[in-house]
Amino acid sequence: MVEYTQKEHYGIEDLREIVRLLRSPGGCPWDKEQDHQSIRNDFLEEAYEAVEAIDLLDMELMREELGDVLLQVVFHCVLAEEDKAFDFEQVCDEICKKLIVRHPHVFGDVKVNDTADVLKNWDAIKKETKGQERYTDTLESVAKSLPALARAQKVGKRAARAGMDFRCAEDAFSCVEAERQELAEAIASGDKAQMADELGDLLFSCVNTARHLGIDAEEALSRATAKFTKRFSDTETLVSADGKNMPDLPIEELDLYWNQAKSGQSGT
Repeated sequence: MVEYTQKEHYGIEDLREIVRLLRSPGGCPWDKEQDHQSIRNDFLEEAYEAVEAIDLLDMELMREELGDVLLQVVFHCVLAEEDKAFDFEQVCDEICKKLIVRHPHVFGDVKVNDTADVLKNWDAIKKETKGQERYTDTLESVAKSLPALARAQKVGKRAARAGMDFRCAEDAFSCVEAERQELAEAIASGDKAQMADELGDLLFSCVNTARHLGIDAEEALSRATAKFTKRFSDTETLVSADGKNMPDLPIEELDLYWNQAKSGQSGT
């Protein structure tokens, strides 16, 4: 047990102190065992939960989940502090300086007309400050830890800045059909490695089409997955109402139930 005076309200310094105490000799065994890598996935999970709260526009849940994300930031800073690598103040200092440098139209004398000018300046400043001399550098700097669809869309967007892009959504969509045919040929060949390559190309083409249509591919797939889950639930309800069990039915019969669920009809 550690000595700590509890309060009615806490701030960022309290959070930092609590994390330090959790890591102290009298603290929590689990917290003391963690390092940057061991809590890496926790960071991702908390970020996704915060995004879900944002999607739901649930302010109470958002407040809670943002706190969980903040805990992850503070935890990593305390770990780095113990290794004398950096601390929370340095993290704050760096992001403040970055914001000032990347907003010369606010903190300097640069003139902009609209958001397009802001984004153009942002990209140019980011490329310069990160020492990115080639367009390839900007593609390679896209985080590999991003979900695959999100990463593909961002890479495609950055490639477009160098002129490497389809002229329109129709051209991008025509590539989907070409890649579909190549996947069909790979499937016919039975070559697993080739199938994986062609499937990846097909998915990348779908992402390019989404980008040209102004659609977020990651969000589109998430909505499709949610829609599938809802229809699956409706299908299972219909099957159960007829006193049947899904795994016992042939796919042809399940398809009939699926179509009923899709159309919102009842009965068999």
